[in-house]
Amino acid sequence: MILLIAGIVFVLAGGTTWGVVTAQLKAEEITISDDARWFAGEQVGGPFTAFSQADIINTHALHATDGRTYAELGADMAQVEEGSAEYEELAAQRATVMNASFLRASLFTSVVAYGVAALVVGLGVLLGLSGIAFRKLGTTA
Repeated sequence: MILLIAGIVFVLAGGTTWGVVTAQLKAEEITISDDARWFAGEQVGGPFTAFSQADIINTHALHATDGRTYAELGADMAQVEEGSAEYEELAAQRATVMNASFLRASLFTSVVAYGVAALVVGLGVLLGLSGIAFRKLGTTA
């Protein structure tokens, strides 16, 4: 009986987590860029659309910096005179990459939350089925 109850609790917890993450993503009203590889123009509201938006954010950030990462821009900044026009341009590009990185991390966190929610629902189903099986074995024995 404990396994059956635990299974129900797990399914409810995983389903609730999935629903909360979906509601929060939809509340942000994020529309996937038209040049994204997947789900272009759709609203972010699930794990696949969140991943797609994170992917295109990275593409745009790298395009804005000629393919340079945050660390590479920092190394480039160390090579030029602080306060120069080139330094300020590199600093602006680095800020763009940093913001993109924060946005991507947030979206990837939601993707991970979806994965954990699915795992918990799956475990709940297994626990529930195990509970049912043990109850049937107990009544036939």
